[in-house]
Amino acid sequence: MIRTPIFRTIAAGFLLWAGHALAAPPAEDKKLEDYFKTYLDQFFEQRPLEATRLGDHRFDSRLDDLSPEALGKRTELTRQTLAELPKAVVYGKLSRDGQIDFEILQHSLKADQWLSRNIHSYEEDPRIYNGYINESVYLLLTQSTLPGETNVANCIARMAQIPKVVAFARENLRHPLKPHTETAIRQNRGAIAFYEHDIFDFAGPTSQLAALKTASAAAAARLKEYQNFLEHDLLPRANDQWRLGAKKFSRKLDLELDAAVSADQVMADAESEFARVQNDMYVVARQLWSRYFPGRPLPPDDPPGRRETIRKVLEAVGKEHCRPEDLAAEMKQRVTRLKKFIEANDIVRMLPDHCQVVVMPEFRRGNSTAYMEAPPPLDPNARGQLAVSPPPSDWDARRIESYLEEYNNHMLDVLAIHEGFPGHSVQLEFMNQNPSLIRRVLQSGVYIEGWAVYTEQMMVDQGYGQGDLGLRLSQLKFFLRSVANTILDHKMHCSNMSDEEALQFLVQDCFQSDGEARLKIVRAKQSSCQLSTYFVGRMAHYRLRQQIERELGDKFQLGRYHEAVLVPGAVPVKYLPELVRAGLGMRD
Repeated sequence: MIRTPIFRTIAAGFLLWAGHALAAPPAEDKKLEDYFKTYLDQFFEQRPLEATRLGDHRFDSRLDDLSPEALGKRTELTRQTLAELPKAVVYGKLSRDGQIDFEILQHSLKADQWLSRNIHSYEEDPRIYNGYINESVYLLLTQSTLPGETNVANCIARMAQIPKVVAFARENLRHPLKPHTETAIRQNRGAIAFYEHDIFDFAGPTSQLAALKTASAAAAARLKEYQNFLEHDLLPRANDQWRLGAKKFSRKLDLELDAAVSADQVMADAESEFARVQNDMYVVARQLWSRYFPGRPLPPDDPPGRRETIRKVLEAVGKEHCRPEDLAAEMKQRVTRLKKFIEANDIVRMLPDHCQVVVMPEFRRGNSTAYMEAPPPLDPNARGQLAVSPPPSDWDARRIESYLEEYNNHMLDVLAIHEGFPGHSVQLEFMNQNPSLIRRVLQSGVYIEGWAVYTEQMMVDQGYGQGDLGLRLSQLKFFLRSVANTILDHKMHCSNMSDEEALQFLVQDCFQSDGEARLKIVRAKQSSCQLSTYFVGRMAHYRLRQQIERELGDKFQLGRYHEAVLVPGAVPVKYLPELVRAGLGMRD
C-alpha cells in the first residue's frame, strides 16, 4: 500500500523509537518472519476461507475441507509448528521486537492446540459452517481488490462447493448446542435470502450473470434443504450443556486474554468498577432530572431511588432517536463529525480512511447492532466496513421502538466512536501498516476491544458532544455494559446463573432493555471469554494512560501518546507499557 504524506510524517517520528528501528533488524528476526510465512502457506492451504479473511487471495476459488481427517491435519500442523519453532529460531538472537513476535506466535499456537483439544466447535456449533456457506462469497464481493470478474468467478466456484460444506455439517454436528443452533437457523434464513436476491446487488454488472444466477439458485436450494435439517433434525436433539465450568473457563480466559491476569482477578476488578460506574451514572442522571421531569421531585437518595433516577432519565434520553430506516445515514453523519473533531483537537494523526458505512447483511445479524470489519491485513488496499443493523423486518412495532430507544441518538454517537473514529477503524488502519507480519495476522482482541472502549470516554472527556450530559450518561451506560459483560461471562460459565437471574441483572442493575439483555444472554452462551476482552483491555489502556500522563507531566501530549499506543500494533496488552515508553523515548 502506498503511504500518504501524513502517514510518512507519523511513521518517521517513530523510526527513532528507542533508537533500534533505524538499524537493520538482526538476521534472526528475518528467520522468524520467513518461518511464519512458511507456516502461513500451510495454514492457508488448509483454510482457504481464513486466507480470504486475511486478504490472501491465492485460494479464493476453494473452500476448506471440513472432514474429520482434514480437521485432524490442522491440529497436527499446530502441534508440529509449536514443537519446531524454538528449534528453527533462536530466541536469544532476536531483537526485543522479534522476541515479542516470537512470544505472540508461540502463545497463539498453544492457544490453538488447547482449543482443538477442549472446545469442539465443529461438533457443537453449527454457526461455524455459516461462514463457509455465506461469508466466503460475501467477502469476495465486498472486500477483495481482485478484478470484479475474477471475484465473481471465484464466487461461482465456491458456491459449487456449498453442498460439501452442508454434508460435512450434517456429518460432524454430533453434539449440537441449543443456543448456537437457534442462531444458526436465523442466520441461514438470511443466507438463503442472500443467494436468492442480495448477491446480485453486491456483484453488480457482470458478464457471468447467467452462470451466477444458476450457481446462486443451486446454493439457495441446497440451503433450504439444510434449513430443514437445522430446524427438524438438529434443533430437536440440541442440548443446553454450553457452560464451560470454572476450571475450563479460567484456562480459556487466560489463553484468550494473554494479559497476565487471572479469571478471579478480572472478576474482582469488574465488580469493583461496576459499583463506581453506577455511582457516576447517578451523579449525571441527577443533573439531568429537572430537564426531563421539571417540577417532579428527585427520587430518594437510596439504592432503589438511585436506580429509579438512572432508569427514568435513561428512558427519557432513549426517546431521542431516529427512524429505523435512517440508522445507516445517521451513522455516516456521525463519522463525518468525529473525523473533524479528531483533526481539530489533535486526538491522533489519522491514516488514510478505508472505512465505509453499510447496512449489515441479514445473515450476519443476530447478536450485535454494529461491527467494524477491518481492511484485511494482507490486502490493505481493501475497504473496511462499519456495518449497522436495522431492526429485522419481522419485528413488531413495540420491539422496533425498544430497539431504537436502546440505540438512541446519543448511543449512536458512542457506537460511532467505538466502531469507527478513533476506535476500531483508526486502530485497524494503524495495524495494517505495521511492518511485522506476525502482529498484522495474530492480533490481540483484548487490545483491539480495549482501545475502542477506552476511546469512548476519552472523546467525551476531550469535549466531543460539547458537554451534553445525555451523551455522557450514554457513554457511562455503554461502559457499564462492558463491565457487566465480564461479570455475566464469568457467572454464566462458572456458576449456575440462570437466564432469569441474568436478565434481572442486565435489566435492573445495568439498565438495558429487555430485548438487548436477551441478546446478550444468548451471546454469553455462545462466545465464552470473548465478552471479557472489552473490560480487561479497556482497563489496561486506561491505567497505562494515567501512568504515562502522570510520569510526563506537562510534557504529555495526548495525540502523540495515542500514536505511541497504536504504532506497535494490536499486541497483547502486557507488552504495552514497555512498547509505549519506548515509542515516547521514556525509560521503562
